Amino acid sequence: MNETSECFSYERLLVWQKAVEFTGTVYTVTKAFPKEEVFAQTSQLRRASVSVAANIAEGTSRSASRDRTRSFEIAYGPLSKTATLFQTAASQGFVTQQIRGQARSEIADVSMMLSGLRRSLNTKSD
Repeated sequence: MNETSECFSYERLLVWQKAVEFTGTVYTVTKAFPKEEVFAQTSQLRRASVSVAANIAEGTSRSASRDRTRSFEIAYGPLSKTATLFQTAASQGFVTQQIRGQARSEIADVSMMLSGLRRSLNTKSD
């Protein structure tokens, strides 16, 4: 994080930080998408990537462990959506296979971190 102190507990979560970084990647990559895609893949990719970090942040505000876990599970949906959208963007020639591969790597990292976070919550609630 660039700021010296965090205001919210989710800002200390590495998975949230990675999700925010991934959103930055998405915004950078989609700037080069064709203008006719602004309301299609560009918008969908951006909204889905933002949703991942937002669901993680929302989950930390929940007091019940099952509610936190549910918010983290919900984050998987838009994360998977971004993987699919990068695949279709590559097939349309909007991104190279290298960029698609980098995106998939970032998606896999966030996914593994989310899994670990969910496991740690399930262990604490057992």
